[in-house]
Amino acid sequence: MDKRTTAAEAVAEIQDGMTVGIGGWGSRRKPMALVRELLRTQVKDLTVVTYGGPDAGLLCRAGKVKRLIYGFVSLDSIPLEPHFRKARQAGAFQASELDEGMLQWGLYAAALRLPFLPTRAGLGSDVLRINPELRMVTSPYDDGEELVAVPALELDVALIHMNRADARGNGAFLGPDLYFDDLYCMAAKRRFMSCEKIVPTEALASEGGAHALRIRRDMVDGVIETPNGAHFTECPPDYGRDENFQREYAATAKDPDAFAAFEAKYLAVDEDEYQARVREREPVK
Repeated sequence: MDKRTTAAEAVAEIQDGMTVGIGGWGSRRKPMALVRELLRTQVKDLTVVTYGGPDAGLLCRAGKVKRLIYGFVSLDSIPLEPHFRKARQAGAFQASELDEGMLQWGLYAAALRLPFLPTRAGLGSDVLRINPELRMVTSPYDDGEELVAVPALELDVALIHMNRADARGNGAFLGPDLYFDDLYCMAAKRRFMSCEKIVPTEALASEGGAHALRIRRDMVDGVIETPNGAHFTECPPDYGRDENFQREYAATAKDPDAFAAFEAKYLAVDEDEYQARVREREPVK
């Protein structure tokens, strides 16, 4: 089955109030072309599940997030995402900050169609205090250990980005880490994968090896070829993080006029124009 589609068609499935999982990690291999397409819509009141980077910052800045479930929100070389920070301090959304392992376990529980999974992650920390909805569970075995019951993070839609994919929905990462993109897909009802390049199925294993083929066609409902689609996050070995652009973006959190200019230049245009403006811009000193 040919699952090729467009970013607009994929994002059109996201409706007000849905729960959306966004793959990648911090400022690494984020499906930014799909995030930018989502920013162009009128969709609001989303619950967003993410190991956050500029995806979280931009969606919070645009007022599209009702609840954010996250392990962190970082730009990596800039430790705390500044637009997220500004929205968080303003109380603009409901924050559910989890231990990184708890977030993984919540996705895994949803992938397994379980209501929760027990874990020791979060014990002895303030994660239980700031998330009073979390529950404890007692081991039914002789140990009787008290564990955190991490609820399943069921997703309506998952958005991920891979280096390579075929038209049938198989995907391969060529960088150092899959992150948890497979769990996002397995936890979601609808799954969309952007990629740097669509290649024949037989070519998928030639670059990264069989271990890189971690996204199977049964995990994916649509494939979108989006060269440079993770920009300005990194997508090695295809390209690194655009640190100059990232600094320019981060600086706009301090000045509404600066963000308005950034938005007009880079966000209020379609993806082709965005990429053209990225290519032609002068390097930031």
